[in-house]
Amino acid sequence: MTITAGTGHSPEAEARAEAGTHHATAVPPAGRPGSQPREGQRPGRPRTDALKKRLRRHWATLPARLRLIRAAILLLTAALALLLLPAGPAVSATWDTVTGRDAPRTTSAAGLDLALNDMDAQAANILLSSGDAGADRMDVPYGKAVGFYAARRTVSRELRTLAVAAEGDARAEHTVEALTENFARYQELIGRALENDGRKGGKAAAVDDYRSATALLSAEIWPESQALIAANDDAYEAEYDAARSRLSAELITAVVLALLLLALLAVLQWYLARGFHRILNPGLVAATLCACIALAVGGQAIAASSEHLRGARRDAFDSVVALSRARAVAYDANADESRYLLVKQERTSYVQAFLDKSQQLYGIEGATIDTYDAGLEDTWSAYRTDPTDLRFTGEFRRELDNITFPRERAAAERTVETYAVYQRDDRTIRRLVAEGKEREAVAFCISWDKNKSNAHFGAWMDALDEVTEINRTHFATSVREGRGAVAGLLPAAGGALMAAAALTVLSLRPRLAEFRD
Repeated sequence: MTITAGTGHSPEAEARAEAGTHHATAVPPAGRPGSQPREGQRPGRPRTDALKKRLRRHWATLPARLRLIRAAILLLTAALALLLLPAGPAVSATWDTVTGRDAPRTTSAAGLDLALNDMDAQAANILLSSGDAGADRMDVPYGKAVGFYAARRTVSRELRTLAVAAEGDARAEHTVEALTENFARYQELIGRALENDGRKGGKAAAVDDYRSATALLSAEIWPESQALIAANDDAYEAEYDAARSRLSAELITAVVLALLLLALLAVLQWYLARGFHRILNPGLVAATLCACIALAVGGQAIAASSEHLRGARRDAFDSVVALSRARAVAYDANADESRYLLVKQERTSYVQAFLDKSQQLYGIEGATIDTYDAGLEDTWSAYRTDPTDLRFTGEFRRELDNITFPRERAAAERTVETYAVYQRDDRTIRRLVAEGKEREAVAFCISWDKNKSNAHFGAWMDALDEVTEINRTHFATSVREGRGAVAGLLPAAGGALMAAAALTVLSLRPRLAEFRD
């Protein structure tokens, strides 16, 4: 009886048939007589040919191809997980550096600058209001000046705080050391001025000591504090640039790896459909879905972290720095008015100093002390008509160029409007001096009564504090949300990748088992 074989082929038979075609042509091992190289053939060529044939033989079988694709998928999954999971701690470390060192050091240095300027202003106000050893004293302004001066004596503590924060930064450490030494000299001169002022007839000696102290402040302490602000702000900028560049590179790499992973999963699905006559493998569909989730969630975490870093720095902290500088300059300008009244022989220089600081805050091209008010009114009217028409420069311009948050524009505009009122007060002081009304000028300058200069200065500082606080609040919000983005999303992406790897292995196990003997 004759038996006729059918034409159907199982996966096992196909694999054997594919493998059998290679057993027909055996390659003689190297070192045997049949393996001697022919004339003109390079030594070692048979070994290379044998290796190539073995690789072709392993790739030619379906199970070999499936195992190779599986290995590539697992490697890509591991690489993507190793990229995404450490990104969370790295971003958290960046936020720790920003909030624990860079931002506080910058604002503390600006606060130190402000405290020094206000301390000097209050020392001048004490000398202006003290009379002659207490005789003819202006009691209310004197009491307030003494209280404010005592409150500003916390500068030493702030310097110690900055010294701790500067550890490890040679440039910052040197600046803080110089500041500490010069501040000790400044305190000695002011202490001597106040001591001389307490003696009858000692006003002239007190003013001389005060002039030496404020000269030290202007020539050495103020530039050093400005250098410290710039150094700390530069450190934050460097940290910001490095973190954003790292996150951009991680995002690009993650997208490339994820797309390669999805492509391999698609190829594997195609091989299974072709070799086993099935349209879709449910396990691989689930693995592909997990890979898509990992890409979406991980990419979102990295992109969100980068955006929160940008928002914290550019939208919020840049304004905080500009406004903190504006506040310090404002206190120095206010001190210039008191110095103008106290040190009569240097009035011309203090008029120019006040104008220079006004230009730092709200710069008007070509303005003098006599034309500044008119220029301020004209340029501000143009802005109010068209907010894009900014014909002025300075810290207030920087803030108005960076309006981002709700209520910020209205608060910034109130700051400029209260500043304009204070500027007009300065002209009143100088007019009273020109009219020979020195005591009235001093009373108007240092009084906190309603509609007096210090009261208007306080209203200006309240408006400035309001817009600064808006930006501080949004800085803190960006920090909180930036931490949350990596804390919740990146572990989820890692879990999705682990699930994709597991589903790939489990999906292939039954198919590979069909090829075993």
